[in-house]
Amino acid sequence: MKFAGTLFAAWALAASPALADEPPLKIGFSAEETGGSAASGRQFVLTAQIWADQINAKGGLLGRKVELIHYDDQSNPALVPGIYTKLLDVDKVDLIIASGTNYSAAAMPMLIEHKVMVLDTLALAVNDEFHYPRFFQTMPYGPKGKEAITAGYFAAAMTMEPKPKTVALAGADAEFAKNAMAGAREHIKQAGLQIVYDKNYPPNTIDYTPIVRAIKASNPDLVFLASYPADSAGMLRAIEEQGLDAKLFGGPVIGLQYGSIKSQMGEKLNGIVDYELFVHEPTMNFPGVDDFIKIYQERAKEAGTDPLGYYVPPLVYATFQVLEQAVNGTKSIDQDKLAQYMHSTTFKTIMGDIKFGEDGEWAEPRILTIQYQGVKGHDLDQFSKPGVQVILDPPAYKTGSLRYPYSNAAK
Repeated sequence: MKFAGTLFAAWALAASPALADEPPLKIGFSAEETGGSAASGRQFVLTAQIWADQINAKGGLLGRKVELIHYDDQSNPALVPGIYTKLLDVDKVDLIIASGTNYSAAAMPMLIEHKVMVLDTLALAVNDEFHYPRFFQTMPYGPKGKEAITAGYFAAAMTMEPKPKTVALAGADAEFAKNAMAGAREHIKQAGLQIVYDKNYPPNTIDYTPIVRAIKASNPDLVFLASYPADSAGMLRAIEEQGLDAKLFGGPVIGLQYGSIKSQMGEKLNGIVDYELFVHEPTMNFPGVDDFIKIYQERAKEAGTDPLGYYVPPLVYATFQVLEQAVNGTKSIDQDKLAQYMHSTTFKTIMGDIKFGEDGEWAEPRILTIQYQGVKGHDLDQFSKPGVQVILDPPAYKTGSLRYPYSNAAK
């Protein structure tokens, strides 16, 4: 598939071709356009609109103009079921997209009740409880998501000499963090590590200093944090104020992936181990991804969304590519036909090939574990170059080795 020649050429057209005189094909989703997760939600909305504009410039889907219908869930999972009820029962959308662990989990019971095909992204282990056969996840967790998102952290940790012996776990009392910490405990058990601190804090926590003090008092070799953007920032401020003597610090720390936060933190990122989906390392040169990012960054200036766009946008765009290929492949919006096609097809996207397993997750995981190394100042452009977000895991994409202990790597 020639992404630059076919996928993006339509974007250059001055006007969309006339679409058939048919009702629009409606795609509905809830998005965190305000609140604590607004950075992700606003990128999601902009990326969806870029895709819709391109598809409509090429003639739409099934000869119908694509219309996006979305509502702001205010980063509040409690609002999500009502939004999807409105989308399906009032707006009569044809297709559903979901996003985010906490929000997708809240929506699943009513989506299952409506028997719709659910194309989800950025959600951790949401279908582990439901085993819904019409669920598909474009986040590259693979069949064991709870373990996959934490595997690289512990794989890197066990390369240290001398080997670590103790670990402290902290995370928000929310779906994502609890799932990630459950996966971490499995790796800890396999590695023979001793847990010296293991607590969840309320999502509305403001002062993280007592948490950091308690972690320091436990004197762990490893500090593992599972957090969403608001609490990530609070924990990192407390760590900066209190200091941290651990050999390794990091985990699935959501927020550091955003360009705006990278720019703000600058050299304070050095030494942190985190998960990522796309970084500009030579092993991640997928066809079409740089073309898309260029378009996104231009649109982001006007929209005021994340200026870098490496974390949410490429994966969200790939999600809509999967949807596009499934609709075109089946020539249908029948939910059962779409689900069957999704189970049997390998999709070509700007994030590489996507093949779904039996449970609707990627057949094989591809979560990146990276370490920030050599960050200098606050220039955002440095994150577009190799060597700053070094990939430690998985081995097929590795571009560097772990620097430790954290107190030295952070300098």
